[in-house]
Amino acid sequence: MTALAPHLSAFLRDHLPRERNVSPHTVTTYATCFALLVRFAADRLKRRPSDLTIEDFDPDLISAFLEHVEGERGNSARTRNGRLAAIRAFFRYVEYRVPACLDLALRVRSVPSKRTDSTLIDYLTRDEIVALLDAPDPRSRLGTRDRAMLHLAYAGGLRVAELLSLQLQDFPERSLATMHIMGKGRRERVLPLWRETQAALRSWLAVRPTAHATEIFLNANGQPMTRDGFAFRLAQHVAAAARKQPSLTGKRITPHVLRHSCAMHTLAATGDIRKVALWLGHASLQSTEAYLRADPEEKLQILAAHGAPGIKPGRFKPPADPLVAMLNDVRKQA
Repeated sequence: MTALAPHLSAFLRDHLPRERNVSPHTVTTYATCFALLVRFAADRLKRRPSDLTIEDFDPDLISAFLEHVEGERGNSARTRNGRLAAIRAFFRYVEYRVPACLDLALRVRSVPSKRTDSTLIDYLTRDEIVALLDAPDPRSRLGTRDRAMLHLAYAGGLRVAELLSLQLQDFPERSLATMHIMGKGRRERVLPLWRETQAALRSWLAVRPTAHATEIFLNANGQPMTRDGFAFRLAQHVAAAARKQPSLTGKRITPHVLRHSCAMHTLAATGDIRKVALWLGHASLQSTEAYLRADPEEKLQILAAHGAPGIKPGRFKPPADPLVAMLNDVRKQA
């Protein structure tokens, strides 16, 4: 039997950050997955987590864990597939580190993902975005910070991890005209900023407290802003903005909706999906096609370009049948 703990520790602490060069956010996501998996396996097998072996994690246990994630924890199918992706990545690592577990690794990697619906994305209109950006109180320090965060999240189409990891060094020569983003998959991009966004960011930097943290956005305790903290503040400002813009009421607005809104407005302004992909840092246009499906203007242009086919109206005539024709003749002659 092969102990799980040393190999899992090497996978998370050495392989992912050093050999794969993945982001700290990815390491955290994978560690969260295995924390759930290890606790589930320990409860199921009645053993301490540190006593678990790699051989304990057969396809049956993995499948049971995925059912637990979706059924008992109430996670979505996408989250379920994300957990499975982390497990597959570990067993790819195990394949060449522990040859005795090669067959097990291949069987675990064959556990299928769950198909999900390709739903339309959620996004905000321009009026809703304006109301949201105006919601934070610029007279308070936290309101000034929140306004800068919302401006950057929308103007740059940033993922939450990209926004919260921003540092002063990401603005070349301390100028706020452009910002350097290290995105998903270690893909870099440089984005220009509107003057309004520069002004909002400059106002926050003027009142930002001195702290050891190098991240630009800090919470009330002087620590780096967390994902949950940003989501909490966003929800507060959405509620405030809804009083001026009632269309916001009832909408489910997450931090990622700001990124979607940037993409939709960029598509409407340029009409070029390639520019949207460039702005968002997508590796493939397949990721960007979702915005085409959600944009009604694109479909209206298709209708206008082709026009309805000219079909001559007529009256319905039932198909002729010899027996029915004979009966009709008899009725007429009677």
